[in-house]
Amino acid sequence: MSLGTKIAWDDTVLPFQLDVSDMRGRVARLDGVLDGILKQHDYPEKVEALVAEMALLTALIGQTISLRWKLSLQVQSKGPVRMIATDYYAPKVEGEPARIRAYASFDRERLTDGAPFDQVGEGYFAIMIDQGEGTQPYQGITPLAGGSISACAEAYFAQSEQLPTRFSLSFGKSTEPGVGEHWRAGGIMLQHMPKASPFVASGDGEGQILTAEDLVEGEEGENWGRVNILLDTVEDLELIGPSVAPTDLLIRLFHEESPRVFDAQSVQFGCTCSEERVRQSLSIYSAKDIEKMTTPEGKVTADCQFCGAHYVLEPGTVGFDADQA
Repeated sequence: MSLGTKIAWDDTVLPFQLDVSDMRGRVARLDGVLDGILKQHDYPEKVEALVAEMALLTALIGQTISLRWKLSLQVQSKGPVRMIATDYYAPKVEGEPARIRAYASFDRERLTDGAPFDQVGEGYFAIMIDQGEGTQPYQGITPLAGGSISACAEAYFAQSEQLPTRFSLSFGKSTEPGVGEHWRAGGIMLQHMPKASPFVASGDGEGQILTAEDLVEGEEGENWGRVNILLDTVEDLELIGPSVAPTDLLIRLFHEESPRVFDAQSVQFGCTCSEERVRQSLSIYSAKDIEKMTTPEGKVTADCQFCGAHYVLEPGTVGFDADQA
């Protein structure tokens, strides 16, 4: 394989099952998706790292759900990084790629010399599932704690859905010879599936925060502990995976657990913004409000926070009054 050529397993999520321990999981590798997300913005490296982690979690979790429309992950914080938002759109047709988009809102002057997760303060991590028109959206939250966004996601699954879940992630800037510096990310998600538990269970995330270990005992606890010990042997370069195929990684880690793989899901960067959606978002404003938004050049402008698309509209064609005309 020549340098600079897209690797076959880039931007894919591979589902697998460990038959011996009754667990399911996913292996994700992101490359072009992160480039599509991050090149739209001038983020400091610490913010890029947080966005990369969120995008990787979104790919892993989104592929786990029987999703008809959209999964959203969100961090809301009082720290220098005020918000990170990601969306995962399920394929409309089988065989098509899923689409991921992401952005962050932050105060550049408040960023510290600490680790990326130090840039978020008190706040919460949320998962939202929207199955489309005619359905009731679901939301679950958990406090920001544990030293990483992936730890927050593990706490969410334990607390809100009673599903023992483990993430092992790696992400960073790739500096391969002959290839321009760019972000890569890779990770593994493991879940122990209870015998009778819907994916979305009741729970509001309040009270004592549960961990995966609180949810398993006896033989299930032994299986969970054993598989996690095996996962702990994974190396960062194996996760990012420029030279290790996901199937080879699963055999290396879990060959005694009888791993089985299923069809991989491809993912790509994709935004759903459009002029029509911008007009819809502006339809709640009166003519007086629209006048305040009008530039000295006599235009109403709007920018997509996810992809940076710039829209220029005529003031008389947007707003509540224009909608009623």
